[in-house]
Amino acid sequence: MAPSDADQMVYSDSDIRVHVLKNAVTGRLVHHPDRSFAIEVTLDLVKGADFFCHKPPMHFHVQEEYIECTQGHLGVEIDGKEVVLTAGDGAYSIKPYKDHRSYPLSLDRQEKGNTVVKFLLSGEKTDSVFELNPVFFENWYRYQDDVVVNGAKIDLIQLFSTFDAGGTYISLPWWIPFGQTVSRTMGLVVGRWLGGLLGYQPFYRKWTSDWPLACQKMESSFFQRRFADRSKMD
Repeated sequence: MAPSDADQMVYSDSDIRVHVLKNAVTGRLVHHPDRSFAIEVTLDLVKGADFFCHKPPMHFHVQEEYIECTQGHLGVEIDGKEVVLTAGDGAYSIKPYKDHRSYPLSLDRQEKGNTVVKFLLSGEKTDSVFELNPVFFENWYRYQDDVVVNGAKIDLIQLFSTFDAGGTYISLPWWIPFGQTVSRTMGLVVGRWLGGLLGYQPFYRKWTSDWPLACQKMESSFFQRRFADRSKMD
C-alpha cells in the first residue's frame, strides 16, 4: 500500500475554502509539511451531474503530483489507461510530464448510496517560481466557474497564461511531433509573453486569497510584473 497523505495533512478553522460550479465542487486549502501545496477536494455528484458528465482535458505538469482518494471512487486516466482510486489506497503518484486527467466516477460506478467523492491533491516542492500551488488552483477553479456557471467566453490566451503559471500544459494529440515541447512553448510564448503584453494576468486579485504570493510570482516575469500591484483590488 502506498503511503497516505491524509495522516500528514494539517487542518485549521482558518483554511481557505473555494466553492465553485454551484457548490458541486469545494476545495479546501490545507497544509502538508512536505509539499508545495495541498488541497482537499469534495465533489457532490448530484449537484454536479451536469458538470461531471464531461472529462477534463488531458494535461501534464512539470512537477510530481499526488492524488489520494478518501471517499468514493475517483478515476485517473494515465498512459491511456484508467486507474480507479478508492479510500485506503494511499497517495497515487503522477510523475512529471505524464499526460493525465482525473475525474469522479459516475453514480452507477460508486458504492450504493454514495454521492460524494473526496480526494487530496498535492504537489512536490520545487525551485520553480511557476509551479502547482494554491494560487494557481484558486484561479483555475474560479476561472472554470466563470465560464461554466456565468457563461464567460473561453479564452485560450487566458487558459495558457493561467496554466503556464501553474507549471501545467495541455496534452496535444499524439501525432504532433515533440508535442510536450510544443505545448510548453505555447504556454510560454502565448500565455506568458504575448498574454502579458495584451494584458492577460495569470492570477487575479478577485480570485486570489494570498495576493502577495501571486504578486511575488508575477514579479519574476518581465511580461507580468506590471500586474503585481499589492494595492490592486480588481
